[in-house]
Amino acid sequence: MSTHPFMDLDEMKRLRAAAFWAKRIYPGPVGELLSRELRSWEEFGYRLGTQGMIIGIVDAVLKARDQQSEAA
Repeated sequence: MSTHPFMDLDEMKRLRAAAFWAKRIYPGPVGELLSRELRSWEEFGYRLGTQGMIIGIVDAVLKARDQQSEAA
């Protein structure tokens, strides 16, 4: 039995959005790696332990997305 709680729907949506945008913001292998890792956390994160670094990556990707849209 997992000692880590399930993620709520809002957390899952943020992970999914960051995974989507990671490949667009960071084209090539870096974006693909980020996207795959974020999708894995969306699916299995509650089983993998603390999310500190992952949440930081989500925040950074979504911030970069917002900065891109402001620049356009």
